[in-house]
Amino acid sequence: MGVTGPLVGLRVIEISSFVAAPLGGMTLAQLGAEVVRIDPIGGAADRDRWPVSKDGTSLYWAGLNKSKRSMMVDMRSDEGRSIVRDLVAASPPRSAVVLTNAGRRSWLSYDALREWCRDLIYVQVDGRSDGSAAVDYTVNAEVGFPMVTGPAGLADPVNHVLPAWDIACGLYAALGVAAAARRRELTGEGDRVRVALADVALAMAGNLGFLAEAQVNNVARQRIGNHLYGGFARDFTCADGQRLMIVALTRRHWQDLLRITGLENPVQALEESLGVDFSRDGDRFEYREVLAGLFQRWFAARRRHEVCELLDGSSLVWAPYRTFAETVSALQTAEGGNPLMSVVDQPGVGPHLAPGSPLTFASSPKPPMPAPILGQHTEEILSRELRMSRERVRQLVAAGTVRAPSSAHADSHGVS
Repeated sequence: MGVTGPLVGLRVIEISSFVAAPLGGMTLAQLGAEVVRIDPIGGAADRDRWPVSKDGTSLYWAGLNKSKRSMMVDMRSDEGRSIVRDLVAASPPRSAVVLTNAGRRSWLSYDALREWCRDLIYVQVDGRSDGSAAVDYTVNAEVGFPMVTGPAGLADPVNHVLPAWDIACGLYAALGVAAAARRRELTGEGDRVRVALADVALAMAGNLGFLAEAQVNNVARQRIGNHLYGGFARDFTCADGQRLMIVALTRRHWQDLLRITGLENPVQALEESLGVDFSRDGDRFEYREVLAGLFQRWFAARRRHEVCELLDGSSLVWAPYRTFAETVSALQTAEGGNPLMSVVDQPGVGPHLAPGSPLTFASSPKPPMPAPILGQHTEEILSRELRMSRERVRQLVAAGTVRAPSSAHADSHGVS
């Protein structure tokens, strides 16, 4: 199958590590761009990051580098830097993109590389807009989210497990590439795009009203556990100890919840005694604990499968709580499976379920491809893209300027 996708024709040189920039590169690769990740000899700082397989292969690295090509280059050497510059310059017209979170190095800067490629698109991922370092867990802490996360009454901050700002930043980076590529198609001009992790977190805190609530309303938001702020949603425990998350976002949801549980009359009596209208989000939220107590008695009297049968026939939005292992089991046993997931045979990991892109295009279906072995395409890129002779490639390998894995290891790469 030939390379397909809406971004076919873009060549992205990715020099990155950790989450945001690699995710941006993988997003572009899954949309058809040719993404070449260039790592230092031995790999970047994220090469062995946990979780790892039984033999020490990073599941994290494999997950964030699917569908890419890989080179290892000694970027501390003049010759290694020259190889990177030559690869940028060798890109076909209106195709070159550099995506990096290491752009503070002078030789790797936009101005330096633009001398070699005048229509270059250069996307730089920073910690902060001033170029100083930051990571997901530090920007999350300083914006305020850990102080409203967790159970009510807790005094200590609670960090999130999901690196939400890394994820959003990586997707912004990919969007920046796509937007700049569109502009280049229209004008012939490249562009420099910057996105800072801290700015992404700050922007979303503002977009979602957290900052305005503090400034305009002078509200210090409190922890509310698993309740939904400003509405009615919560986890409920069934008779068998299994938990469900129930969300009543709309009036129809609320009416269905009352109908399923048979609590219309008690809830109406409560409305009348309090002088409120529970069809309104605000009133449901204000009296969430009282309402949750009523509903919990109903859930506690029934096993989960009984509750699920009733919920299946309603408009309510709900889901069971699962562990990651239970999610894998559900994917393996679901009739028809999930088209997002395919079995990928990743070297060092083995066959396992791996996702493709959540974006699907009818014109270009694209299954997930394994992450490359570190340095797998080094020799191929030097010979094909940079037109180096075999002797010259051997000289570079012998000098330690580049490195490639054994061909036998590389040939084990596959997907089913």
